[in-house]
Amino acid sequence: MAAEAGFIEVIIAVGILLAAAKLMGELFSRIKLPIVLGELLAGMIIGPFALGAFLLHPETGESILKIGPELRTLGEIGAIVILFMAGLEMTPKEFLRGGKASFTVGTLGVIVPFFAGLLVFQAFGYDALQAMMIATALTATSIAISIQVLKEFNKIKSPEARLIIAAAVVDDILAIAVLSVVTSLGSAEAIDNIDLLDVTFTILKVLGFFAAILIAAIFILPKVITPRIWKSTGSVEGIATASFFGAAAIAGTLGLSPIVGAFAVGMALSATKVFEKIENFISRIGLIFAPLFFAIIGAQVDFRTVNLDVLMLSAVVIAIAISTKLLGCGLPSILFLKNKTAGMRVGIGMISRGEVGLIVAGVGLSSGVLTGDVYTTIVLMVAVTTIITPIWLKMDYRKEVAKVE
Repeated sequence: MAAEAGFIEVIIAVGILLAAAKLMGELFSRIKLPIVLGELLAGMIIGPFALGAFLLHPETGESILKIGPELRTLGEIGAIVILFMAGLEMTPKEFLRGGKASFTVGTLGVIVPFFAGLLVFQAFGYDALQAMMIATALTATSIAISIQVLKEFNKIKSPEARLIIAAAVVDDILAIAVLSVVTSLGSAEAIDNIDLLDVTFTILKVLGFFAAILIAAIFILPKVITPRIWKSTGSVEGIATASFFGAAAIAGTLGLSPIVGAFAVGMALSATKVFEKIENFISRIGLIFAPLFFAIIGAQVDFRTVNLDVLMLSAVVIAIAISTKLLGCGLPSILFLKNKTAGMRVGIGMISRGEVGLIVAGVGLSSGVLTGDVYTTIVLMVAVTTIITPIWLKMDYRKEVAKVE
């Protein structure tokens, strides 16, 4: 009976969170704000630490909305699906075409925020592991929102747009590598005995894993995932899904974050003949798992921990999040593009932390590294940077349009 009651709790939570996420997503779409932000806020509003606390079971008097391990597992599956979808956005050839500029901008976009965050939050008195997890959340970049603005102003083929996309891929690969290193440390005590050789080996494992997946994809996946072999309805899509879940499992077994495997397979399959069929299929799966993931992330924000200290910490995190991307990505972009305005647009376009930042926050909370107030701070940082990025980019491009007119 207990198992059945737990199952019903999960069903209720999924129904409430998914409905709330879709309603808020619809509202945000109509007011021209990022849908992902609406889905995140939906979880924060309806979660068990907000309005959900008043949704009581008539018999037990307890909240009917609970965020248990089963629901968190569904959220983690959502993260894997989201990163697979992100991987599909760029082929290996497009990634390599970015060359020196994208590698430099993407790398500095990770290094500058990470070390700035690490130094500042250790100075604030946080233990090394918490400071490293916060710093890791600062390294992430979500370009989906920036791409929408670039499309709106017909700038998707511009030099700054190409650099933003390629650099963001480098940024995300390295951010995932950093996340894998931080989570592999396991405890604050492990930091005291940290071995630079071990850290280097972990990063090389991530990069080696990407290389292996991409090489395997080039020679194996096109021959395996093909309509010539899989003729029945849904077989190609099913094998592709098995591939990215399998790669995620292998990554997890190697001590890396499972999302590394999903992202790598997504990049690999983006270059195959069945890309359109897989993209169409996974986008439909994402319609359920993506909003559910963001709502679950938002629902775990405990507003009872929000006080003046949390707000002050959030202000510091947000300031570091904005300034380090402008510095780490904007300045080198000016040198590569030889244009100050275009270069700073790259910096602005890389500010939004989006889903990758939320995934880092979720990993930190589920692993017990982050406390509730720090988790809330990271989610607030993601929300603010997600709002700022499209508004700032739009204002910058409107200035250009006004000058032309």
